[in-house]
Amino acid sequence: MTKKIMFNDKFCLTKAVLARTKTMTRRVLRDNVPLGNWEETVKHLSYKVGEVVAIAQRYNDIGKPQYDKFGNGVPGNSNKMFVKADLLPHHIKITDVKVERLRDISDDEILKEGVLKYYNDKNLFYVSKNTGYAPDVAFPSAHEAFAYLIDKVSGKGTWESNPWVAAYSFELVD
Repeated sequence: MTKKIMFNDKFCLTKAVLARTKTMTRRVLRDNVPLGNWEETVKHLSYKVGEVVAIAQRYNDIGKPQYDKFGNGVPGNSNKMFVKADLLPHHIKITDVKVERLRDISDDEILKEGVLKYYNDKNLFYVSKNTGYAPDVAFPSAHEAFAYLIDKVSGKGTWESNPWVAAYSFELVD
């Protein structure tokens, strides 16, 4: 059975994955994940290296609305939380995984997370918000931009609390 992975649409992260400009994602580890023994830790991670995972998208967004036996639209038409992985057209392959503290992220990795670099008369780093790739929320550093993004996606205070995360690298398969 194929698994699915969700990316935040408000910040155009699904679009960034499909455009191959987002090739990493960090997921906060649950409290019950053991740290210190890599083999034990890996057993608790959501995705493994080499695994192919479906990119969650609403059925309406992929042009394939679904209906129940009574002809009523199913929840997955408008909410990708309810889609079935086997019906999704796009997939990523996990190429690497590491466990680290959130704020150990490098500038290069931040750019792989969907933060974009904008050149004007100075370098700015920005986070896209529902308007495609226009620089709507700009910051003077990559880390400030990522702190803003992770707090919006994972909850206020996530950056400050510096939790343990699984950092997945991936490539778009289809």
